[in-house]
Amino acid sequence: MTNVLVPLVPARMLNEFSYCPRLSYLEWVQGDFADSADTIDGRRVHKRVDRPGGALPPANDTTERLHARSVELAAPGLGMVAKLDLIEVEDGWVTPVDYKRGKPPDIPGRAWEPERVQLCAQALILEEHGYRCESGILYFAESKQRVEIVFDDALRARTRELLAALRMTVASGALPPPLRDSPKCPRCSLVGICLPDEVNQLRGVEAPEVPRKLVPARDDALPLYVHTAGARVGRRGDELVIEERDGTRHEVTLLRTSQVVLVGGVQISTQAVQELCARGLPVVYLSAGGRFFGVTTGMPHKNVELRLAQYRAAASESRALGLARRFVAAKIRNQRTLLRRNGDVPDLVLDRLRELAVAAEECGAAESLLGLEGTAARLYFQHFARMVKAPEAASFDFEGRNRRPPLDPVNALLSLAYALLTKELAVVLLSVGFDPYLGFFHQPRHGKPALALDVMEEFRPLIADSVVITAINTGVVKEADFIRRGAGCAMADAGRARFMEAFERRMDELVTHPVFGYRISYRRILEVHARLLGRHLTGEIPEAPSFLTR
Repeated sequence: MTNVLVPLVPARMLNEFSYCPRLSYLEWVQGDFADSADTIDGRRVHKRVDRPGGALPPANDTTERLHARSVELAAPGLGMVAKLDLIEVEDGWVTPVDYKRGKPPDIPGRAWEPERVQLCAQALILEEHGYRCESGILYFAESKQRVEIVFDDALRARTRELLAALRMTVASGALPPPLRDSPKCPRCSLVGICLPDEVNQLRGVEAPEVPRKLVPARDDALPLYVHTAGARVGRRGDELVIEERDGTRHEVTLLRTSQVVLVGGVQISTQAVQELCARGLPVVYLSAGGRFFGVTTGMPHKNVELRLAQYRAAASESRALGLARRFVAAKIRNQRTLLRRNGDVPDLVLDRLRELAVAAEECGAAESLLGLEGTAARLYFQHFARMVKAPEAASFDFEGRNRRPPLDPVNALLSLAYALLTKELAVVLLSVGFDPYLGFFHQPRHGKPALALDVMEEFRPLIADSVVITAINTGVVKEADFIRRGAGCAMADAGRARFMEAFERRMDELVTHPVFGYRISYRRILEVHARLLGRHLTGEIPEAPSFLTR
């Protein structure tokens, strides 16, 4: 067991640990949190009692009847800390009152164990400060009912037992396994982070044949793109306010925003940046031509365990090569699928791509893998133009991949699509806890998010290339949307805006997951696969699955 100094345990973590040890570890140790309707409603219920009011008298002077709200107390001897919603003082006794949403469950005692344990922990903290507690109250806001919880010997022993178990779990440094087909999972706000059925399936543990559809198919919050030159982003309350040079104003609710993407010469206020950082919403910077510059976020993710595992894997040649093989082979297979679906491509080309994918899976050296990837890319782009079938196809002649600057409209679109996908994955990896700059296939270079480039390999054909082909073939972008500057080619503002909308539609498109069988958006798929890569690096699952379409 690792010798880890465990800080004071918040009493609410005993509630989480009693409900699910994995939940408490994810939330407290790894710093993961996600809102649900229940957590948002819970904050509404606590809004009043979270405002401090009244004063808790000394333990030797509790005869006067009074109330104290939002009282923080630490008990170093017990090793716990709590923020008590309400403390009622009368006749020498103190009674902790914990506010809960909803109404009491129809079970004996009218309270579940997690709530009873949390309340008892508050009593033990009060007793360490010399107060006398014999019972507490659970107040259910929806029904306005008070349920008395007596702190008998059995409940006190159970509370101390759970506290000891939680300390041991934290000290072990190992994420507890997920629950198996548990009815608790659907209501858990962290189910999309925990991925209980997916992890159990990949571990070979008894689980539903088809994972339950616990991960939301789509995000409620979406990226906000600001690409009008000279626009300024500010903050007013819970809204972002975008002001353009001509005085036009737009308001966007922060609750509906997942990230803010600033394209070209757009300004943002300090107040807006601070609020976005506080909410964990990244600010992404792209050049007017679509080059990905970087991200502004709040403090790095708390999950240091994951970054340590990432660094160890990157330092191991064999481990890094194994991951790189997976990324490259999946990319080649998806490139082959896209050509087979959308282009009149000779069978010899498809057969050669299949051979290159197999060779990548069996490759024994990083240099050889790089050569296989390059050979497959040249072959793929040699036949890329066969998928362009727009009425203006002649305007989108394509003779191969080029960049810096792109020399033709197709390459300009590909560069923009890859920049958008890179920023999307950089944001996802940061939110999961990775260091996006340290990869396994792409070597670390200044300014290059190598891990984002690694993970995006298998998704390039399915998301970025597919968007480019669809945008051209459906007339979303036309020849007039491009500007020739010297030898280079760039997109005009209007065409770039339409293409970004097309990219976001693709990210929001529902597809059937090839491993888990449920329908989910590409945006969610990127997050799920980033989390599963983390589970693999930390040893929880033997392999991280690839995303391969038929």
